[in-house]
Amino acid sequence: MEIKQIHMNKEKDIRYAVSPSETKQMDTEALRENFLIEEIFSPGRICLTYTLYDRYMAGGAMPVGESLSLQATDILKASYFLERRELGIINVGGAGTVEADGVTYNLQNKEALYLGRGTQEVRFASENSLNPAKFYLNSAPAHHAYPAKKVTREQAEVVELGSTETSNRRTITKLLISGVIETCQLQMGMTELQSGSVWNTMPAHTHDRRMEVYLYFDVTEGQSVCHFMGQPNETRHIWMQNEQAVISPPWSIHAGAGTTNYTFIWGMAGENLDYNDMDKCQVTELR
Repeated sequence: MEIKQIHMNKEKDIRYAVSPSETKQMDTEALRENFLIEEIFSPGRICLTYTLYDRYMAGGAMPVGESLSLQATDILKASYFLERRELGIINVGGAGTVEADGVTYNLQNKEALYLGRGTQEVRFASENSLNPAKFYLNSAPAHHAYPAKKVTREQAEVVELGSTETSNRRTITKLLISGVIETCQLQMGMTELQSGSVWNTMPAHTHDRRMEVYLYFDVTEGQSVCHFMGQPNETRHIWMQNEQAVISPPWSIHAGAGTTNYTFIWGMAGENLDYNDMDKCQVTELR
C-alpha cells in the first residue's frame, strides 16, 4: 500500500534555530518562514515539520479512506520513527484509531495517546471518511522507553484560569504531562478559551529550559488568531489561521489573542518536566 507522506528533505519541513538578535531583524515573511507551520492536516497524508529547537517534530495525520503508516524520515537516520523518539497524539477531528505494535487505541475528539520509544509500527485510521480523524502529532528524542497510555479528558488534570474581566477565562486540560503519565521530556495539553475571551497565556512568560509549539484550532471560519513571540522587550506578531501551528523558542514569549474564542494545543520538550517552570513577564513590561 502506498504511504502518502510529506518528505522531510524539503527546506520548508526543516526549521533551523535562530537567535533573538537575528529574529528581531526579520520582516513578516521571514518570521512566517522560520516559525509558522501552515500545513498540519492534509487529506490522506502525514505532514511533519522538524525543528532544531530540541529536535522537536510537529505535524498531523489525516487518514481518509486508507490508513496511514508512520515511517521514519530521512533526517532521523533511524530504521523506524520511534526508534529513539517518543510521540504524543491528540485527535482534533472525528473519531479514529491508532494501532501501535498490534494494539488498537480508539481516540475520540480531544483525547490523547502517548507512545514510547521502541514502538515500531504505528498506523492511523478514521472511523468515517466523511468526518475524518485529525491526529495532531508531537515528537521529541527519548532516552527511555515508557509504556503507551491513552488519556481521556476525564483522566487529565484540569485547571480553570483567568476571568471575563481580563478576556482570558480559559480551561487548561493537561493530558500528557508529569503526574498523569510518565514521559522522557514530551508534555502536551490543551487550552480552551471560553466564549467572550480571546487572550491566552497572559501574563506571558519565557522558559529557557524548554521550547514549545502551539497548534491553534476551533477557530471559527472567517476569524483569526494573532500570536505574539520574541523577547519580552522586543516582541513580534504572526497572524494565524485555523489548524496552523507556531514554533516558540526557549527565549521567546508565546501568547496570543483571537478575533473570537478558540482552542490551542501546547506541546513542550527540554530540560525538565516542571510545568510551572516559567519566567513570567508582566503585561506592562512588554514592548
